[in-house]
Amino acid sequence: MAHSGNKQYQTKLARGAVFLTLLLTTLLLHAKVSAEEKTQLGNWEVHHIVLGTTFLTPEIARANSIVRSKYNSFVNISVLDGNDKKAQNVSITGTARNLLGNSKKLSFKKVVDGDAIYYLAVFSHAHKENFRFDINIQQGNEAQILELQQEMYVD
Repeated sequence: MAHSGNKQYQTKLARGAVFLTLLLTTLLLHAKVSAEEKTQLGNWEVHHIVLGTTFLTPEIARANSIVRSKYNSFVNISVLDGNDKKAQNVSITGTARNLLGNSKKLSFKKVVDGDAIYYLAVFSHAHKENFRFDINIQQGNEAQILELQQEMYVD
């Protein structure tokens, strides 16, 4: 029984490290990679970043069921209330469309760490492939669309 509890603790610890890893990666790669950004959509402050899965440690990737590959990247979305900055429980769907018009459906996984909520979606890509992301965020009657564009690299 103690082994099971220890494993749960390690999994929770690894999940909690996702945000820290993303923040540190963002700071270290500020000049090379488009850093985390935030967009005001209605009353929401939407934080978003797109990074290669190889930036994640194997432990964090495993804890969040993410396959690390130089051909995989992930979208990380966090939605906060614009006034009190509390994490919002929302529904997120989206697509990533390359310049040829080929579209990939994004399947977001919700990760809860204490008061923080992150939505992660992994997608595959080729070297220097440009994507336009249309991400639909909904909570009750409130709905917003986040539009992003980013060129992906194979490292």
